[in-house]
Amino acid sequence: MTILLKNGKLIDYKTKVNDFFDILIENEKVKKISKEINTKTDKIIDCTDLFIIPGMIDMHCHLREPGFEHKETIETGCKSAIKGGFTTICPMPNTNPTCDSTFILEKIQNEAKRIALCNVLPYASVTIGEKGEELTDFKELQVAGAIAFSDDGMPVVSSKIMREAVIKSNELGTFVASHCEDKELGKGAINNGKVAEKLNVQGVYPEAEILMAAREIEIAEINKKHVHICHISTKESVNMIRDAKKRGVNVTCETCPHYYSFTEEEVLDSGANAKMNPPLRTKQDLEAIIEGLKDGTIDNIITDHAPHSEQEKSQELSKAPNGIIGFETLLAATITNLVDKEEIDYLDLVKLTSYNPAKILGIEKGSIEEGNRADITIFNPNEEYIYTKEDIVSKSKNTPFIGKKLKGKVYYTIVNGKIIYQKTV
Repeated sequence: MTILLKNGKLIDYKTKVNDFFDILIENEKVKKISKEINTKTDKIIDCTDLFIIPGMIDMHCHLREPGFEHKETIETGCKSAIKGGFTTICPMPNTNPTCDSTFILEKIQNEAKRIALCNVLPYASVTIGEKGEELTDFKELQVAGAIAFSDDGMPVVSSKIMREAVIKSNELGTFVASHCEDKELGKGAINNGKVAEKLNVQGVYPEAEILMAAREIEIAEINKKHVHICHISTKESVNMIRDAKKRGVNVTCETCPHYYSFTEEEVLDSGANAKMNPPLRTKQDLEAIIEGLKDGTIDNIITDHAPHSEQEKSQELSKAPNGIIGFETLLAATITNLVDKEEIDYLDLVKLTSYNPAKILGIEKGSIEEGNRADITIFNPNEEYIYTKEDIVSKSKNTPFIGKKLKGKVYYTIVNGKIIYQKTV
């Protein structure tokens, strides 16, 4: 199938293009990029007033299948992802059973291929059963298709095991994505502070993240290896990683839209729908996250899409599970809370959501160039709307963005040269 994108504004961080171009897609790839293309095609998409960017990549999400299909399935998760403009997603292994074997890994991959919506590149777990006791067979899992390794949701408590995991993964040309949490300091419902005191719930100390992040930085620095730190939320984590990068440490990190969109105060309005791990922090932490995104300390933005049923989230705050959905709000939240406030520009947005994730993952994506596979996100940067529960495609509805005014809406998602999502009128 041939597709011609007409009159759209192409924004590409790698080539530094930020201008109006026509794009011809043929045989799953970008055939031609030019100021004006007039050729017969199977479909023409008028992209007037729309922006065209490399397909967004979410290198940290949760699809819940196998084991927790009441929260989300691979199919419903992929449908949510493509509505949000994602062409590639990387689900974490905290399924049931854990994705610690080639059998489970291949089961996930086969289901994703059957659905054929977006590229699904699963993580395998660092340790068997995410118990932190024995490493999985990294080489076997990598050969079977694991994009990288993580025990996300469960910290690897043993420093010896984490050191070995970082070294082994690097030897295979991949990495460990570390969920940094000291479980003893991390006991609690929300951030340790005035909101926790007001609601009379146990608070999560910021040191729960900071101390474990410091450990991973030291392991990376001493052994001259790469480590990736998941979903950072504190000012201190940003400062540590910035300093480590200045020293030449090979550390990368990510954050989520909720950490630059909300503070702990949001819990007073959204309750358990604003409960996640790590928790929403203070205004000072939010400002530090934004500064880290602006100066390159934070490498990429992820959703940490974490679906839970309404029944689970309707429990009291101390018992409700951590996590919120995020596929369908990342782009709009970033436009609304960063781009529109002139904290970053659209080239930065592409760097954080497409170019850098592809670079970290080591995949040939993240740029729109002639000859590249056509993974493309097309959106209206100026469309404003109130995000409602009825808008949500995900099987779960747990998000504090419900009822919020957002700006930016995905119109088309193209994966491997095929239109797999189109906004309905």
